[in-house]
Amino acid sequence: MVNATARKLPDLTVGELSRRSGVPASALRFYEEEGLIRSRRTAGNQRRYCRDALRRVTFIRMSQRVGMPLSAIREVLALLPDDRTPTRADWARISRCWQEDLNARIRQMEQLRDQLDGCIGCGCMSLSKCRLANPGDRLGAEGPGPQRLPDHRGDGYED
Repeated sequence: MVNATARKLPDLTVGELSRRSGVPASALRFYEEEGLIRSRRTAGNQRRYCRDALRRVTFIRMSQRVGMPLSAIREVLALLPDDRTPTRADWARISRCWQEDLNARIRQMEQLRDQLDGCIGCGCMSLSKCRLANPGDRLGAEGPGPQRLPDHRGDGYED
């Protein structure tokens, strides 16, 4: 049970948020410019971040580590409430937005791992195995780049 007399913790300065999150202040300002996090300004025009910005910054960094573009991160962060600290249910709800994409990325990474020591389906004909898996360089007619690795983003380019 929360103590009714408990004080609200003060908002974080950009330096405090940087120290706590491990993200440089310049990156925090960039995230703010990109609409990923918000701050309020003091009378002295200094940035102050609500404490839930720490979770949002952590979410941004973890999302970037798995290759999510900032545009996708912005989309799901926009689903979080502005008027209160997001709850576990809020975070669970937005995590479901990426489940299919993340599962596709995992499958692609597993396929790359399993095929990396042999042919990765590029049609290069440089390995002896290519003559069996890609006779006559038939994959070359399907376009540039690895043809057997599925494109998880749907834009035609592999990462």
